[in-house]
Amino acid sequence: MFRRRTALSVSATAALLAAAPLLAACGTDAHPGAAAVVDGKRITVSQLQAKVRDVREAQGKSPQGGQMISNTGRLSLATLNGLIFDEVLERAAKDAGVEVTRHAIQKWRSAAEKRAGGADRLKALWLQQAIAPDEIDAMVRNQLLLDGVAEHLGADRGQPQGQQILAEALSKTSRSMGIDVNPRFGTWDDKEVILGETKDPWITTGRTAEQQQT
Repeated sequence: MFRRRTALSVSATAALLAAAPLLAACGTDAHPGAAAVVDGKRITVSQLQAKVRDVREAQGKSPQGGQMISNTGRLSLATLNGLIFDEVLERAAKDAGVEVTRHAIQKWRSAAEKRAGGADRLKALWLQQAIAPDEIDAMVRNQLLLDGVAEHLGADRGQPQGQQILAEALSKTSRSMGIDVNPRFGTWDDKEVILGETKDPWITTGRTAEQQQT
């Protein structure tokens, strides 16, 4: 199953439905060329397309490329979902005073490569999750940021209660950032911290490749 790293499960809410006309009115006319605007920062369509292209090119070079591409058919939406979530997580980490060093990223990645059976094997595992090789360090950084924010909150990511505490904190951050998505890509749900069409739970998928290594 194709899983991207960035969202809680989708559940339609009355508040989201009531806000839909307002969100739709903010689309391409207000922000030409933008796939989304997060806290005033534009995520352009060209940036999104470049990320998708990098993944597809990497998948195309893999012996399992055809199956990978088939399993990641909604890659544009999942990628945009990830780009928006990255901004939310970055803000939440900043507010919590969480920083991640280059050394910490290298240490985590080295341990992951060892468990996976080598650097190439780790790259292959992440590519199955639609993470291009040059994005692995960014992905590792996100995991460390999530761990840091959870620790700041006193939340155990391995327990449902801890997941809920972390989810509520990220939802609060998301609401504060005025996230506006181009209607062609859907609408952003602050409550669930998700782009509505992607449906993959970020708390689960944030650990997927790491779990596969063991």
